[in-house]
Formats: sequence, C-alpha cells, structure tokens
Amino acid sequence: MGNVYFYGLTDFQAIATGAAVLASGGGGSYQDACAIVQQLADQGYTGTVQVQVYDGATNACVLAIMGSPDAADNLTLTAVQNSISNTVAVMQAYTGMQPGAFIPVEIGPINSLVPLIGAAMSGGSIWVVNGDGAGRAVPELPQTTFTAPSGPAPSPAVLASDASTLVAAEYAVLGSGTASGIESLAGGVVGGFGGYSGIAMWPSNAGNQFALSGSYIPGTLEQARQLGLQLLQAVTPLSTQAVAAGIQNLTGRAARAVVTNFFITSVSQSTSSASLDSGIIRLDNAPDPAQSTETHYLYNLNENLIMYSAASTTPDIIAPDSICYYSESTVRGFSNASDDLAQYFDATTGRSTGNQVSVIAVQTAPQLYNTPGVVASFAALLRNIGYAGGMPPG
Repeated sequence: MGNVYFYGLTDFQAIATGAAVLASGGGGSYQDACAIVQQLADQGYTGTVQVQVYDGATNACVLAIMGSPDAADNLTLTAVQNSISNTVAVMQAYTGMQPGAFIPVEIGPINSLVPLIGAAMSGGSIWVVNGDGAGRAVPELPQTTFTAPSGPAPSPAVLASDASTLVAAEYAVLGSGTASGIESLAGGVVGGFGGYSGIAMWPSNAGNQFALSGSYIPGTLEQARQLGLQLLQAVTPLSTQAVAAGIQNLTGRAARAVVTNFFITSVSQSTSSASLDSGIIRLDNAPDPAQSTETHYLYNLNENLIMYSAASTTPDIIAPDSICYYSESTVRGFSNASDDLAQYFDATTGRSTGNQVSVIAVQTAPQLYNTPGVVASFAALLRNIGYAGGMPPG
C-alpha cells in the first residue's frame, strides 16, 4: 500500500511552497495559495487529510481549477470551495459515482491544494492520492500521463463556476474520448465562466476497472511537501544550487541551475480566448537591461515552455523538462501569475524590483516523457510560439 500520510495546515503550506518551485511557472499563484491556506486557518480548520497511493478499489476522479491564473487573481478559499462543491455535486449527479478519492491533475501552488481542500471539506470521507499527472504544471490536459491508452476516458468532465449555491452555479458536462477533445471544449466554457472554473474528470470506478491505477506519477505530492519544508525551515537562505540538489534528491530527476541571481526586466502577458495566459519574460544579469551582459528569454503558456539565451544558437531548456523559478532574495518559488511576478518586476515602472531570480532545469519525469502523445503535444505548443527545433531526449 505504501506510506500513508496525514496532512494538516502546516503541510498544506509546505506543499504550496514546494510546488511553487516544481510547477515550472504554472499551477496557480503562490501568493493566492498562501492566502487560501491562511483563510482555511482563519475558518478554524484543524483537521488532517489522508494521502496515499491509489488503491485501485476506490471511486476517484481528477480534481482541479482550470483556466487563467490572471483571471483567477486574488483567488479566495470561498471561491475554491464553491468551485469544488459545485463541480463534485454535478459529477456525482451525472455519473451516480460518489468519489472516495481525489487526485491532483498537476503539481502547482493552487492545483496541488485543490484536492486537499476538497478532501478537507468532506470531513474525512475522501482522501487524496499522493501523485499527479505530470510532476510539474502543464498548459493543457493532453500533456498529462492520464492520456495513456491504458488510462480511463477523460469524460464525463464536469466544469462548474464558483457560485455560492449549486442552483446559482453555471456548469457544463463535456463528453469526448480524448483529452484534447475535452481541452478544446473546455476552453470556451471556462472563458464564459469568467476565465477559471472547477473541473472534475477522468472518473475511475468499477465500471472501468478503476482505470486511474498506474496512470499517474506516484509520490509527487510528498516531494512537493518535503521541498517546501526545506525552504520554510531554512535558517539561512538556500542557494540556487542547494535547491537544485534538493530537487534532484527528492525526485530522482536531474536538476541544474541554468541562470542564478538574474533580474526580471520585462514582462509581456496576455490572456487568450481559451483562458490561457501567454507571455515572454526577459531576464538580465543586471537590474538595468542597458547594463546587462547576459540576457535570457522565457516563453510561457501559463507554464514555462522554453528558455533561450540571446548569445546561444540552442535553447537553454525546452519542455517537457521543467523550467523552475527560485529566488534567493525571497527564498521562494513563484509562478507567472501577475501577483507573483509583482515581487520581481514592477509593472507600473517597467523595471525590476531588485529581487533576484534563478531558473532551475529539472528533467522530465520518465512516466510523463514516455506517455504516448505527450512529447508531441508539447512540440505542438512550442511550434505555435515559433519553435521548430528538436525536443529534449528522455
């Protein structure tokens, strides 16, 4: 059965902190995640959530918040709880399946917390799977291990708004045999809900032989917690090299610092009709780009997809390898959400705040890289932003 954990509020905070590094710039805002954990404490929550490997015998589904981090700016605990409650209620009514376990879709400050909050709301009747579908955050559903041919069908997929009651909620039940089909259908729905939505998908039950078994990357929630504890408990600020070494030790995936103590000197972001934030972030080795002697550019679609140096003919890092943020100035990771970036780049002046940032490359989890169609899906995203070169080896 593997280790069984019982996570409380301290663990929730540690998971959000570790996920803010591991998520490759996506998975929701770290600032919002910290506020949500504090709001949960303010509500008086003192319980724990059981976390373990999937047992292949419990009704389960993947549970997440989907959409634009900037549209969900200042996301609150109430909005998350309402989204979860509405989404799960519609899923249960439509399928007749009462979930006993939730699994995170990805690693991210928000999306690692969503299943934990859903389980906390259940009063102990629901537990959370120690794993996720990517070992990082991803722009779209086809970039997850759940798309493996041996896994469950993604539908019915249920999306629901954060209205305070189910009667007042907007919701949609989507059907498609593929993750790309659900992604395509969901884009317009999420936009109609205001840019973000709760989503429950990939139901796993006796009808499909509990098909989530083996379709996820195990251990990643605990890895995020352990990394977060290292950051939160550090007596002195951890170096970028120490964080990279910690990631490699926890995940077993090669990790290396690519740029250390640079400055964000330009941010260009926009939100698409499918509720994805796309952007270009410039990093220089001086806070004033006019004084810089080394420049790198990061392209993101919610998550970081590619980074290259102005002085190199080959990219620094390419997805599906993770392109992870860490700051020695704040001793934290962060995402591409506007409220996270504000600590490092002042949008009102168009200048760096002076807080330094580093970028760590983390090799793709083997299970993600080897899931049929995943690398091709990342390649299609990269082609859409103008990259037509080769993909990194597994």
